[in-house]
Parts: sequence; C-alpha cells; structure tokens
Amino acid sequence: MSLDRPVAPDPYELLPQVGSFTVTSTDVRDGEPLATRHVHGSAGGENASPQLTWSGAPEGTKSYVVTCFDPDAPIPGGFWHWAAVNIPADTTGLPEGAGASDDALPGDAFHVRSDFGTRDYGGAAPPQGDQVHRYYFVVHAVDVERLDVDENASPSVVGFNLAFHTLARAIITPTYAH
Repeated sequence: MSLDRPVAPDPYELLPQVGSFTVTSTDVRDGEPLATRHVHGSAGGENASPQLTWSGAPEGTKSYVVTCFDPDAPIPGGFWHWAAVNIPADTTGLPEGAGASDDALPGDAFHVRSDFGTRDYGGAAPPQGDQVHRYYFVVHAVDVERLDVDENASPSVVGFNLAFHTLARAIITPTYAH
C-alpha cells in the first residue's frame, strides 16, 4: 500500500539561510537506510539514537540543539522524532543511545517531547508500505548558552526559538521504509 502523495520539500531549505558545518556518524549515512537499532520499537527496532560527531561550528557558538525530523510523515506538519536542547558548546558529539534519557546527555542538556509524546529519541516508524521517509538529523549551532524553553516545550517551539538563534546547521539524512 502506498499513500500516493508527493515528496515533501527539504524543510531546512524553507528556512532563512544560515552557515553550515559538518556532522558525521558511525551509525547513519546520507541517503542510506537506518539500521534496525535506530528504528522505533513499534516498527521492530531497538529505538537507539545514532552516534553523531560534529566539527567546524562557527565562532560564537554557545550551545547546540540536536533534532531529528521526518518531513515525509503522512500529516501536514511532519513528525518530530528527537529534540535535545542546550547541549554545551564544548561538546563535539553524542554517543549511540544518548537519546535514551536526559541522564545520557552532557551538562544541563535535556529532551523535549517528541511527537511520540516521550522525552527521548523515538526511532523511525513510518506506516507499513508507505514511501521511503527521510530522517533529518540536524545539529544546530546556537548563539546563546540556553534557549528560553523548558522540557515542556514542543519541538515546534524549540524550532521557533532556533529561527532566531541558529548560527549554522549540520545535517545528515538517512532514510527508512517499513
């Protein structure tokens, strides 16, 4: 079964232009399918966030926000899988599984609720038989040490705040189809 719909645009091309830097991973690659360990339990996976390493963030970076967004979800606004906020500026990566809880994040960083309704990483879980979905893992270099949000904020509110504080983005976009 295919939901027979057009492919959503790259959501970050629709935002104001900012600088870029590099994100790499030992677990995920641009355009390649996610391994089962990074897929949500409801789709037969292990729900582990992938390892991410970043470099080259611009001068003036005071913190990072890491997000995962699926623009191909069959709903108008896409689906937020992960948002980790206020990661310290001296951090250059997150190990696999850092999305499990706030305790797995560095410093005073914390998670806000994903669209699964939980404050952690929620892996890929597209409808069975749907088109291939893209998962935008984005590291946002931020010009403030702390975004003015708390753990009760939605990823959309975090995104709104990022619109005013992002210096640069590093993006890696694996895929998945169930």
